[in-house]
Amino acid sequence: MKTLRIAAGAGFADDRIQYGIDLVNYGELDYIVFECLAERTIAEALTAKLKNPMLGYNKWLEYRIEPIIKKAKEKNIKIISNMGAANPIEAAKKVKEIAESQGIANLKIAAVTGDDVIEKILEINPVMMENGKRISELGKDNIVSANAYLGALPIINALAQNADIVITGRVADPSLFVAPIAYEFGYKSDDWDKLGKATCAGHLMECAAYVTGAFFTDPGAKDIDGLDNLSPPICEFSENGDFIMTKLPGSGGEISVRTCSEQILYEVHDPSEYITPDVVADFSNVSFEQVDKDRVKVIGATGKSKTDTLKTAVGYRDSTLIVAEVSYAGFGCVERAKITGESALKRLKRFNMPITEEKVDIIGYNSIFSEEFYPEKVIPNEVRLRIALRIETKDEKILYFIANELRAITGHNGAAYYGGSDLNIKEIIAIKSALIPRDVVIPKIQLTEV
Repeated sequence: MKTLRIAAGAGFADDRIQYGIDLVNYGELDYIVFECLAERTIAEALTAKLKNPMLGYNKWLEYRIEPIIKKAKEKNIKIISNMGAANPIEAAKKVKEIAESQGIANLKIAAVTGDDVIEKILEINPVMMENGKRISELGKDNIVSANAYLGALPIINALAQNADIVITGRVADPSLFVAPIAYEFGYKSDDWDKLGKATCAGHLMECAAYVTGAFFTDPGAKDIDGLDNLSPPICEFSENGDFIMTKLPGSGGEISVRTCSEQILYEVHDPSEYITPDVVADFSNVSFEQVDKDRVKVIGATGKSKTDTLKTAVGYRDSTLIVAEVSYAGFGCVERAKITGESALKRLKRFNMPITEEKVDIIGYNSIFSEEFYPEKVIPNEVRLRIALRIETKDEKILYFIANELRAITGHNGAAYYGGSDLNIKEIIAIKSALIPRDVVIPKIQLTEV
């Protein structure tokens, strides 16, 4: 029975570059998938694209692709990634440049687009999932993006056109892995059981090293050896839908029942109805069996008919965030941090600034738990004051006035013996979610050949 080997080369935008290099060199792979997109990172990509229409793809794309593209071509390892973010077309052009610079020939690169539905979102005017209000209430001029979560089908179509590398924008995380499985085994688009199993594999893989010990490690409770030498997972997927989770031999971390059990619940509200663009997956009867060291067999996933709607992430200009930080240490550090934070807010209220939200934290003392949780005699020896303000104006004079006041109070105009102060100002591109009819989203594939 045919078995497919797929690796997760990255699980978030800033994941380790070395993962992909090691997996391509030693993983004996058919496919490597780089999952590098989230609501936060697509917002960052959109901000970059607004400033420069040639940008908007993952900032690490060149560094991930450059060291592996030649070896992947030689080994016939296909690459799939959502590093296209807000600009898959330009991302694909960059990949082509890299290939040409290395003298690679007979390479097909596909850019998958169609997730951008900004021209349709106000016409549809769906309800926001977070607050029940209509998208139009965000204001037409404030909406900067609307990206529907595509499924596996456009990637499957790109692979069917012999693409060696597929670069996408907003595609649901597990769908990046469902695509090569469904393509290689010829799954039909309504084979819900098989698609549910493939989605289960994709969900276990999508966060990369999470399932091998990263973000799992908790010394004394959940100890993991070799955190300095982790490998992301490799999935050995069989045609009948059974699969094995494993990793590179000799790498740190572990593939075990406990790591898989934790990852399958990650970001899943209802294990019996995990909604994706491809299928409504059912993980409620999934079981794990440790068949060997770092080898876990996964069975029991299934699925049912997909929904008629697609989730869409709508980016909009929300406000400006100004954050000032400063450290205090030694005797009285908490009191010095407190008086500085209190004085900053009093000072700004005196000038009636348009501050809609304020948060003053003493990191190391009350930023997570309130002061009442501290034992009476336990006082930290060092803390960091953080003042965060949300400002509802784009007036630069007002913004810089507030920034100047914060810089002053966290410096020479605050409490004594400060150190390591910092100040950041950034426009907030926030995200709201909505469901739109599936049939208004039309994926497209642009192929280029080297």
